Amino acid sequence: MSLKERITDDMKAAMRAKDSERLGAIRLLTAAIKQKEVDERVELDDAGVVAIVDKMLKQRKDSIEAFQKAGRQDLVDKEQAETAVLQVYLPARLSADEVAAEVKSIVAELGAKGPGDMGKVMGAVKARLAGKADMGQVSAAVKAALAG
Repeated sequence: MSLKERITDDMKAAMRAKDSERLGAIRLLTAAIKQKEVDERVELDDAGVVAIVDKMLKQRKDSIEAFQKAGRQDLVDKEQAETAVLQVYLPARLSADEVAAEVKSIVAELGAKGPGDMGKVMGAVKARLAGKADMGQVSAAVKAALAG
């Protein structure tokens, strides 16, 4: 079963269970998927869906920070509930040690040296670790690998 099919099945289950919070988050996700497919005239595979989920989670994280600064706990709670629903659709995340090991192997493969090669390394890392790791964490690991 593809990830899109699983999301659709979960949406139907949320409708039947009258779980409006979960249903709302899943509908936002399906709308984002359809928007991407229509805009680019493509059928998204699991990797494309994971990229959208990743992007939506980053947006939620940023929103939570902003709402906390503004003292809006009601909105923080809503965003955290959506985050919990969306995280179900991501593959298992790599640990910090696994990310560092992957980054080191990619740096060695590319023969990258110094901060000037950051863009080249990040391109390769994004292709290999998309959806498997937090890109902020990956970026820090790349900087550390290129500095040392």
